[in-house]
Amino acid sequence: MSDASPVAPATPREAFDLLTAGNRRFAAATPRHPNQDAVRRADTASAQHPHAVLLGCSDSRLAAEIIFDQGLGDLFVVRTAGHAVGPEVLGSIEYGVSVLGCPLVVVLGHDACGAVAATRAAVRDGAPAPGYLRDVIERVTPSVLAAQAAGVSEEDEFIATHVRHTVDLVMDRSQELADRVASGRTAVVGLTYRLAEGTVRTVTSRGLDLPADGTAMPATASAPTSASAPGTASVPGHR
Repeated sequence: MSDASPVAPATPREAFDLLTAGNRRFAAATPRHPNQDAVRRADTASAQHPHAVLLGCSDSRLAAEIIFDQGLGDLFVVRTAGHAVGPEVLGSIEYGVSVLGCPLVVVLGHDACGAVAATRAAVRDGAPAPGYLRDVIERVTPSVLAAQAAGVSEEDEFIATHVRHTVDLVMDRSQELADRVASGRTAVVGLTYRLAEGTVRTVTSRGLDLPADGTAMPATASAPTSASAPGTASVPGHR
């Protein structure tokens, strides 16, 4: 029988700490698999109360509930190739924060992203993509062009730039989200995920004071002290 999360997080910081604590467990191969039993299934049948909206890539290796060690009803997940943003994605995010009351929105990118790689190739070769893949590439292209203009050459920084641009985009396009962030009710955090390591790294944040230096979350189950060393993320374990 899986353990339930003790208390639903009420603030952006509590939600962020809960997610990153779960990722530390996953990366350390000590997951708890919370909220995944028959009791939780029955409890969530009539209503959902997720604590975070997660906009991530559709990549099959990026299953949010697994890599953050969450369960049924914990995350409101929106996934598209390359976490490309269109009206339906913005509407889904607004539903998560305004109707469901999620205090946190996470944009999750990852290394070896096929959508970013395809966009870089399309920009380099000037060849149009077939079918609706063209729409995905068109939405990722501004990030690739911005990274190139900044002199970026490493894959990790292309991915980080795309995550930053996606956070900027959802904040710019959604007045509802921007207002909630300004009032402190919601925060938006951009993370990148390392496929081989299983760890997440912060690249940008709105509404939370987090280091945006690409520092990896420590893959340990112990909670760090409240004072973080310079250049590292303070990510207390959820209690």
